[in-house]
Amino acid sequence: MRKVLAAAATVALVGCGAAAATAATAEPTRGGESYSRLTWGKCDSTTLRARKAECGMLSVPLDHAKPNGKQIKLAVSRIAHTVPADKYQGVMLVNPGGPGGSGLILSVLGDFVPDGAGGAYDWIGFDPRGVGSSEPTLACDGEYTGYDRPPYVPTTGAIESTWRARAKGYAADCARAGDDLLDHLRTVDTVRDMDLLRSALGAEQINYYGFSYGTYLGQIYATLHPQRVRRMVLDGNVNPGRIWYDANLDQDVAFDRNIKIYFGWLAEHDDVFHLGRTAKAVEKRFYREQAKLTERPAGGVIGPDELTDVFLQAGYYVFGWEAVGSAFSAWVNHRDPQELRALFDGSYPQGEGTDNGYAIYLAVQCTDIQWPTSWSKWRADNWRVHRKAPFETWGNAWYNAPCLNWGGKPGTPVAVDGKDAPPILLIGETLDAATPFTGSLEVRKRFPRSALVEGVGGTTHSGSLFGNACVDDTIAEYLKSGKLPRRVKANMSDKRCKPLPPPDPSAAADKHPEAGTSPSRLDLQKLIVTH
Repeated sequence: MRKVLAAAATVALVGCGAAAATAATAEPTRGGESYSRLTWGKCDSTTLRARKAECGMLSVPLDHAKPNGKQIKLAVSRIAHTVPADKYQGVMLVNPGGPGGSGLILSVLGDFVPDGAGGAYDWIGFDPRGVGSSEPTLACDGEYTGYDRPPYVPTTGAIESTWRARAKGYAADCARAGDDLLDHLRTVDTVRDMDLLRSALGAEQINYYGFSYGTYLGQIYATLHPQRVRRMVLDGNVNPGRIWYDANLDQDVAFDRNIKIYFGWLAEHDDVFHLGRTAKAVEKRFYREQAKLTERPAGGVIGPDELTDVFLQAGYYVFGWEAVGSAFSAWVNHRDPQELRALFDGSYPQGEGTDNGYAIYLAVQCTDIQWPTSWSKWRADNWRVHRKAPFETWGNAWYNAPCLNWGGKPGTPVAVDGKDAPPILLIGETLDAATPFTGSLEVRKRFPRSALVEGVGGTTHSGSLFGNACVDDTIAEYLKSGKLPRRVKANMSDKRCKPLPPPDPSAAADKHPEAGTSPSRLDLQKLIVTH
């Protein structure tokens, strides 16, 4: 499941530091159950300090089969409830997805729940094992996603061989960097960490809010510990029946559809972008310029891969559509590469440690399940999909190709079964490309007490709490009272809302944070832009 790497660098993007070092631990005993409590201290993050958050480090076993063995540490933050004790509704763990996304800052998420409904919870952000401010972290090669890469589409044997060697080399770098951590980064390891965190917080049950891959964490937790789940919101649902090789092929087709929708939006606003008056004309311009960049990169660094990477954002979200269009227009019409380069650098930082999110992404997905071991299968499947969905199929293939040679031992996924889970709220937009809507329908089927809210016709991935009142008010009501939309009998959504609307580039864009809101919606966008 390919993702924009900026999501994994969220803390840096919003100007936040790591968790404070002045934190205590909980020691796992008696089969891994923790009976001590987290000790809270100051946070390093200025954003968290402004919200009067507390931070700590939680010790968990590297190997949950050996609870008294080697320990690692998870960075945890908490923003306490603001309601009287008799209105308190418990702890709310949050995960932004990825896998590999830093969630430490997401204890601020309660600020964005309408009608003050978030104030009844202690919001708990945490960096999963190997991520961000947790210890140790995994990083393998901070220059891997940088410039001067061969074209994604392997039109020659030499290109294919170069990419295979690159992917194999990255896997080897991670094997050296990760050592024994690499065998303990499966989804189920983080789920077990979450249960130790529950215990360390002194809670019999958790509430949980998961985005994207975070929905899969929620699905597994609710399968293994249904009695420990109180309320759960899952936005942008991973299909538990398509883990993970098939899920990526599904994405390729969905992103190709969404980028065509985006080309149509650019055409609708040709008076602003001057890229073509029809979707087909813009599409032809994109691929024509991409071919030219193969021979002569923009500014010497933005080649065909980088152009795909910049446009990929538009396939995920309506957020930032203007910026991508403006950058491409500046290049096409004025041969100015600066905006394209700024967008690429913002999403794909380079340098030591910047590949932490990517490394963890691979470490989780490559070991949750055994990927196909035959390159001939990868080649055949990706050429088959590329023929109908050329936008990012091969880019996605190479993104995941280190799984062919990954050093960690693959496991067997937990069979997701929500028959014993309490009522949970599912959210998704119809044309979500990162987690196609069929995944939300599958999760709804497996969780018979759930209800699904659909942003009808929308293309945004995991876009709850971004101001869509129909969706966000439903979340607030559920968090206040546990009330869900009435479940229908058909295999469809239970409540239908208008989606998040595309931007209007002709209108004056509000570039400023919302008055009276801390942090701003812009900050939240940076926090949740994860796939």
